[in-house]
Amino acid sequence: MTVDAEVPTRQRVVGLILHDGPQTARQLAERLDLTPAAIRRHLTGLIDDGVLTSREERVYGARGRGRPSKVFVLTDAGRAEFRQSYDALAIAALRRLSTVAGPGAVRELADEQIACIEERFLQFRDANPDRPAIEALVEALEVDGYAPSVRPVHSGNQLLQHHCPVAHVAAAFPVLCEVETQLFSRLLGSHVQRLATIAHGDGVCTTHVPTPLPTPNIPKRK
Repeated sequence: MTVDAEVPTRQRVVGLILHDGPQTARQLAERLDLTPAAIRRHLTGLIDDGVLTSREERVYGARGRGRPSKVFVLTDAGRAEFRQSYDALAIAALRRLSTVAGPGAVRELADEQIACIEERFLQFRDANPDRPAIEALVEALEVDGYAPSVRPVHSGNQLLQHHCPVAHVAAAFPVLCEVETQLFSRLLGSHVQRLATIAHGDGVCTTHVPTPLPTPNIPKRK
């Protein structure tokens, strides 16, 4: 795993252990370019907060001389903290991308990431051509953990996303929400309106999907 110096050290420690497994203090210090005293300070704080615990390193095969090394592993609370660590890494990476390649590169990346939603939507539509398009979109979003549902309203439907896996990242890069809204509009064949987002502090992402206007019956000219 590549770590970014812009990310707080605490989150870098958590990220390394999560991705690469239990680590000794020496391994962490070397990979994060920290002194032994500095890494011990961070490890002590993480243990006190219940994020890490320590145990003897498991050795498979013959064990050498000396006491076994102590390794640091994540607790259940530490794994929950990973969500924040991952978000911080993603935000730092997107900022770097925007600086190097320009803001348009972030939009292109967002387009690539949501392509899987469109692919699943089309597969569901092909298999269930008589079902409403919004149901196909709900199926496509469910796979990625958005916990979607549909709420009928007098002017159409509201597509609700009760969870957003990228909420913290989208708060820093609103273009992620913009690209997603544009995708909804294209897939549903309607001008949709984003009313609320978890990224902006709302409890649920809410997108209004209006009822299509009836096509006017224009008499044919004789």
